[in-house]
Amino acid sequence: MSAASLFCSVESAAIGDPLAGNGAHAERNLLISWPSKKWGRGMRHASDMSEAVQEAVDSIAGNGRRINLIHRRDQPSHQHRIFLLPEGAIYDVPRDELLGFLTALTQNITLEHWYSTSLQGSLILCCTHGKKDKCCAKFGFKTYQALNEQALQHAHPFDVWQSTHLGGCRLAASVIVFPQRRKYGRISEEHLPRLLDAEAANRPYLPCYRGGADLTPVQQCAQVAALNWLNDYGTVSELNVSRVTLTEPPSACQVSVTWQTLSQQGELRITCEPYVLTRVDSCADFEQGATPSTVWRATHIASKDQKPV
Repeated sequence: MSAASLFCSVESAAIGDPLAGNGAHAERNLLISWPSKKWGRGMRHASDMSEAVQEAVDSIAGNGRRINLIHRRDQPSHQHRIFLLPEGAIYDVPRDELLGFLTALTQNITLEHWYSTSLQGSLILCCTHGKKDKCCAKFGFKTYQALNEQALQHAHPFDVWQSTHLGGCRLAASVIVFPQRRKYGRISEEHLPRLLDAEAANRPYLPCYRGGADLTPVQQCAQVAALNWLNDYGTVSELNVSRVTLTEPPSACQVSVTWQTLSQQGELRITCEPYVLTRVDSCADFEQGATPSTVWRATHIASKDQKPV
């Protein structure tokens, strides 16, 4: 079968490539609305972006703030809606003032002139970056359309945008929810009502959850296993995850996960084992061929306390 007829997300799902362990995402984000037809292959450049603006966004990214371009149909092309996270501030910046805004941000000068409002509810980005990977076009855009339609009908305030690359093309359709930075993969239309309900209740939607944004891959593996274990007992819990490495990889690790509800608390010991999966990370890799990658799987869960009731 030719590479042109293959899709990395289909192949990833077929070989059992786990979602858990792929939830990492930067804490500091700058989101800039820009018409998607102008997006380049990189996640923060557009074909009609001036060289000075490109240099400014590269400088900001180099100082540790992730930058994505976002788009939706009703946003004027030369009036940029900008989200600054985790600050939760939203700005409206005309195209001819964008360089001034970025310079002010870099120099820690007040941005009050462009301030519009603060983030209310949940901001959802769905990767539709087809110039980066064809799976994000094929699966991402269809999911975005359905997500936007259903979010508009939901009681919770959701703000839904298309986005450039969010990481993990092979997990398309990919979604991230701010301010919690919860990442999801392999989202399809059938998942959307339950995902929106879960996020409205400030809970991760477990069937597609990739793991905590600040955790290591093995910690994410344990976290998702713990959440599913607790969910089987009907328990919604806050978790604290730490890693205790018994032996060096590629051997198993034991991860301690503490959980707490209003009336109960406990601790789980989760054994996570690495295994090697031969896969492609994106559709661009098909020509070169699949390569080995180490992923984690939770193989045993032990509770140090009584099971939640």
